[in-house]
Amino acid sequence: MSYLTDNKAGAEHLLMGNEAIVRGALEAGVNVAAGYPGTPSSEIVDSLAKVARERNIYVEWSTNEKVALEVASAASFAGLRSLCAMKQNGVNVASDFLLHLASSGIRGGMLLVACDDPGALSSVNEGESRLFAHLVEIPLLEPGDFQEAKDIIKWAFELSEEIQNIVMVRSVTRMSHASGNVKYGGLPDTEVHADFKCDGQLFDPERGPMISMAVGAASLQHGPQQEKIKRAARIFEDCPFNNYTGPERPELLIITSSACNLYTREAVNLLGIKKRVGILKLATTWPLPPNLIEKHLVSTDKILIVEEVLPILEGQVKILAAEMATEIGAKIFYGKRSDHLPSVGELNPDLVVAALSSILDINYESVSETFVSEAKKLAERATPDRGLTFCPGCPHRASYWSIHNALELDGRKGFVCGDIGCYVMGTLPSGFSTVKTLHSMGSGTGVASGFGKLKQFGMDQPVIAVCGDSTFFHAAMPALANAVHHKSPFTMVILDNSGTAMTGFQPHPGSPENVLGETAPALDIEAICRSMGALVETEDPFNLEATRKTFHRLIEIDEGAKVLILRQACALSPERKNKKKYEMHIDEAICLGENCGCNRLCTRIYGCPGIVWDTEKGVSRIDDMICVGCGVCADICPAGAITREEVE
Repeated sequence: MSYLTDNKAGAEHLLMGNEAIVRGALEAGVNVAAGYPGTPSSEIVDSLAKVARERNIYVEWSTNEKVALEVASAASFAGLRSLCAMKQNGVNVASDFLLHLASSGIRGGMLLVACDDPGALSSVNEGESRLFAHLVEIPLLEPGDFQEAKDIIKWAFELSEEIQNIVMVRSVTRMSHASGNVKYGGLPDTEVHADFKCDGQLFDPERGPMISMAVGAASLQHGPQQEKIKRAARIFEDCPFNNYTGPERPELLIITSSACNLYTREAVNLLGIKKRVGILKLATTWPLPPNLIEKHLVSTDKILIVEEVLPILEGQVKILAAEMATEIGAKIFYGKRSDHLPSVGELNPDLVVAALSSILDINYESVSETFVSEAKKLAERATPDRGLTFCPGCPHRASYWSIHNALELDGRKGFVCGDIGCYVMGTLPSGFSTVKTLHSMGSGTGVASGFGKLKQFGMDQPVIAVCGDSTFFHAAMPALANAVHHKSPFTMVILDNSGTAMTGFQPHPGSPENVLGETAPALDIEAICRSMGALVETEDPFNLEATRKTFHRLIEIDEGAKVLILRQACALSPERKNKKKYEMHIDEAICLGENCGCNRLCTRIYGCPGIVWDTEKGVSRIDDMICVGCGVCADICPAGAITREEVE
């Protein structure tokens, strides 16, 4: 039995926030869960998969977030409880179906758990998923601590069924990936029966067909949908997860939610101002409960809104305050629009302390400047002097090496359109600054397809797109189909490292197993691309010479879409982890280092962390602790100082 399925009510466990969400779903009797891997949300589906058989749950990693939401909705339509998990970028992908689903409504309770990434710690942006709840007019809940992350899930399922619509639950990185003690409730029976009732009249919510539109008759669904959101606002007035702590008439009222609740409480404790400040922690951040907000706004003239990232809650509170002006009077608001808190990046207790100190005229120095200066010096001495880079033995480094060199040899100023994955570092020196455009998943291929059609305007630069194997199925296939159909002359490079490597090697449609470990048909990327009509080649990126020659030949073909699959497992994958193919050696007598014509090509340019520069000896050396034995460095050393010995 997993600690997640401990059926002893009152048992207490230390859980990561995402695990608390999972436990809440189990206590709510979730039947179906789907998602697409994306940090900081990935552990939700992974954890549910581990207990799926024990709890009779269907779990899948879907091809993309839109499909995941569609899969989960089918369960809801059949009367089951379902959950769909994704990161903030994924909500953009799912939004097309989400807009329609919010209109059609649901039957069994259905949750969209969106995990945002303030500070873009593992993302290319810190996009706001909260705005989608406003856009599609569905309720938004935000747990304020780890116990609440569990408890609010069951309440959210009940809310979903009461208003017959999907409910969004938003987490953030520091809620999803930090840990806290969580007290368990009981687990329900797992016996359920799915039954999609569709023999009723059009727009019958109980037995009719589940459709999202009636052309020219928006009021038939949009009106009732808005009634659902008004009903949610009334329910939110008595939500047990909204709470206030502080004096009856505080000098300053802080309104906050999510992980910012934890930062706020710590800041108030540090400053010792519990008797001066009140904290209204909201779990129901859209729609806001107007009576609850009015009750607390009337108690003071000064309000600070603490939230991540944009001033969305701040704007909604101000709208309510304007509507209530005759009852509550004029107020002074502090937050992001007043520049007391930043609208970029994560918040933390120190930032909240600074805002409170400024508003309440308190002198407080959290950390001395001397300490900060000394800490920076110590960190600089204790850590290697290198920027963001690929892991030792990463096939992407070898792929970009070959692509970069081939484009340089070609001499026509060719460039690469990038995609989302570990290979975003192709924009940096670690990827030899090869990637020149970078946007959303699949967009590298779509943008390259567009560049390829600019010949009629005199453009003759070779155009290349890169994407991973999981991304190929997620979003790049339509772009390739478009390119083939329109005869766009570009080269698509698929960096196939045998799984969704960036988020933990979750399976995708090209994998031989699904998330439950069951055998699944693996779709053949090469065959798919050929069936679309593209010219396809496959190489091992660790074979630098063959890869460069094949790539060079493909970019010289000036007609139609070409695909080069560079297939080599990730160095951290189960397939390669702790398994060295080669033992690497450097002959110090041959390595001339800075006196060589290469001027330390291996450590200065290629930059694999498995090779380091020995400043005392003036030679390069292999760091045996982290070298994974891929053997590529032996091929890049012009002096032949690096050799490889095959491991038996």
